[in-house]
Amino acid sequence: MGVPQQLAERMNMAEQHEYLRARFSRRTMIRGGAVTLGAVAGGAFVPGATAQAATPTTTVTRTESVDGALVAPFGRHLAYGNDPRTEITVSWQVPVAVKNPFIRVGAQPWDLSRKIDAEVRTLYTPAGVGASADHTQYYVHAQLANLKPGKLYYYGVGHDGFDPAEPHLLGTLGTFTTAPAHKAPFTFTAFGDQGVSYHGLANDALILAQDPAFHLHAGDIAYGDPTGHGLASDTGFDSRVWDQFLYQTESVAKQVPWMPAYGNHDMEAWYSPNGYGGEEARWTLPDNGPDKKNLPGVYSFVYGNTAVISLDANDISFEIPANLGISGGTQTKWLQAQLEKYRAAQDVDFIVVFFHHCAYCTSTSHASEGGVRQEWVPLFEKYTVDLVINGHNHVYERTDVIKGGAVTKQLPIGGTAYPETDGVVYVTAGAAGRSLYAFSADQSYEGNVKDNDAVASFVCLKDGAQQKETVDWSRVRYLDYSFLRVDVTPAAKGRTATLKVRGIAETGEQVDHFTVARKAK
Repeated sequence: MGVPQQLAERMNMAEQHEYLRARFSRRTMIRGGAVTLGAVAGGAFVPGATAQAATPTTTVTRTESVDGALVAPFGRHLAYGNDPRTEITVSWQVPVAVKNPFIRVGAQPWDLSRKIDAEVRTLYTPAGVGASADHTQYYVHAQLANLKPGKLYYYGVGHDGFDPAEPHLLGTLGTFTTAPAHKAPFTFTAFGDQGVSYHGLANDALILAQDPAFHLHAGDIAYGDPTGHGLASDTGFDSRVWDQFLYQTESVAKQVPWMPAYGNHDMEAWYSPNGYGGEEARWTLPDNGPDKKNLPGVYSFVYGNTAVISLDANDISFEIPANLGISGGTQTKWLQAQLEKYRAAQDVDFIVVFFHHCAYCTSTSHASEGGVRQEWVPLFEKYTVDLVINGHNHVYERTDVIKGGAVTKQLPIGGTAYPETDGVVYVTAGAAGRSLYAFSADQSYEGNVKDNDAVASFVCLKDGAQQKETVDWSRVRYLDYSFLRVDVTPAAKGRTATLKVRGIAETGEQVDHFTVARKAK
């Protein structure tokens, strides 16, 4: 992305950002008409962290626009606010500047009288930073609050000249359903490492068929940066890939909240010192994390009887250290506080944690992340986390039940884990669409079980070191495109609540299933 390799290897993410700004910002402003993150069509909007991180001293805002009737919104995607029962954000994209963007919301498709102004976050990428010529993207967001729990809403997004309430545009409407006020059965899905491809599109179609309440994306979202080292010298960066990705996922994300964690391919140095300025333009996520300035992808929410925690493993990654230590330890302290809070909460039975880098995986590409094992695994065990979902390795792999670095209970396909006494189960679901990796041992999955209690692997340590290990916890290994489906069933107090977890291949076949069980509060 424009920093010489020799320099980039010695720079962290913030230093690369400064280098790029010094090199390209002056030329950008001289060219005229340039728009950077923070410039807005139809109003002034700069998120607090982004205003400091990504906006140059002088901003030139584009004033030209085309007839709004000729511009159709695309790339709609939903995300929960801090309370999924009453808050949701609808986000979308327009290909050029438009005037007065808005959202209409109502209980019926023919009753969209409620009209709410939306905000535009404009993202400019100059030639030389990426693979394209100068490129400007317009992301639009409408944050909705005071909604009713468990209710289906209809919505349409528009702007001057394009009103979704007009009869000929009713086909552009979408829907969303808020989380219920009380415990009830529900399904969610998860994967990591999708990008833009036929396989990513196929997985989206299958996910939509599961009718999930929400979807978790465990990092490496679109692959605008295909190299993924977190270096400004990464080759092939192309911000336009995000346009393709959001268009691809719209069939699901326009009606299913798409909740991402950030991976190594999601750090883009041009936009901000932490690499997430582009992400802040594209997504509006819950803002209840420990450090919105540095870690905008860290947050939590509760749906029914299940607490979900999104973490940023770039902060503790030994393997890819561009953002190593960026939180100064605040993320881990926050995680502990969240785990303690949710484990004590009377309305929460299960805790699901998802993030990018794998705690336990035997793929030959990245294997296991030593930083995660050092910083977070002890907390997962202390607070008996029910399920950990990762990406990073482009495979499906599932562990036995692990505690203290050792198998406490083998968990065969169809088995049941009891986290309160047994330990934690880890699933790598990183085969959402990008090219697949490999295993050092034979595959072993439903209908093709080949148990192997001596799988050769390694752990990523500081300064690029790899520590070899032979593991006995790799219970399921599947090397094809797939995703995770989780069915949550609550129970009366004292009875057994369950997470039924299934690995589902792109073909629709089930390659793994197991149950996590816990006494309901």
